[in-house]
Amino acid sequence: MSLPPQFWFKWRRFKAALRAAFGSREQTYEASHRMCPHCRGLIERKASVCPLCGSSVKAPASRAGTATPGRVLGGLIPVPSTATSALVAANIALYGISWYLTQQSAQPGSGFSGGIDGVVLVRLGAKYGPLMFAGEWWRLVTAMFLHAGLLHIGMNLWCLFDLGPTVESMFSTTKFIVIYLLTGILGFVLSLFWSPFGLSIGASGAVLGLVGALIGASFHHGSLGKELRSQLWRWVIYIFAFGLIGGVFGMGLDNAAHLGGLLSGLALGYFVPQGEPDTRNSENLWNALAIIAVIIIAGSFALMALQLNRPIG
Repeated sequence: MSLPPQFWFKWRRFKAALRAAFGSREQTYEASHRMCPHCRGLIERKASVCPLCGSSVKAPASRAGTATPGRVLGGLIPVPSTATSALVAANIALYGISWYLTQQSAQPGSGFSGGIDGVVLVRLGAKYGPLMFAGEWWRLVTAMFLHAGLLHIGMNLWCLFDLGPTVESMFSTTKFIVIYLLTGILGFVLSLFWSPFGLSIGASGAVLGLVGALIGASFHHGSLGKELRSQLWRWVIYIFAFGLIGGVFGMGLDNAAHLGGLLSGLALGYFVPQGEPDTRNSENLWNALAIIAVIIIAGSFALMALQLNRPIG
């Protein structure tokens, strides 16, 4: 007896997600099929009429993030998708600016490690409670794009390269942008109230938000999702363990931001529908939310630039 189309679709989708997230060398599943929004059956991706129920379906727009991402470097990292590439480029650009300003300061970073001066990080928008309570709430956004050194940015961008295309493929580009920004912000909100006078930066809260979104989505897929959850929970445990060990050795990792990103990602992954929006109203809503998210990011950096040369404090 053949498997029901809905079960087959979920099975192929989660096998592809697992391969993408954890570097399996098996052949990846290309997204040549999708689920009918009416009967939930598996149909050709470009079909305009479902052959199973006869309903008309809107052909999805072609985009880079739709298919399960391919991988390069022997399966080590996936080929980045559109939004993931933009986020990676923004992080690298901000690191380059912060490194340059550090070299121009009185306390340049230490050679090969690429360390960034704390004063430079504060000027460029690090999370710092006294300034945020004074009205600089845009730091909740700018702090997500700043890093303290080469190891810091390298680890975060490696995780973003690995997780970003998977989440973008599972939810859509517009939803991915909203999830990334919102979980990063909520991570720093928890960090702010946990340690209001602490300096905090990095994309790790948003990265944990992506992990949380995958875990949250997996609860809708029964035993198939359980396999994905077990892999992701191990990853979460490793990250928090590394954070605790880093705290013992004075590395100052922000587990409060990690926790805030993870919990908000879990909620969003559970409640946000997977896949492309299947109605015109839903598509318009997510397009608008993604545009608002981009405006918030751009506006935050514009506000940062306006105060860049002001005295701190």
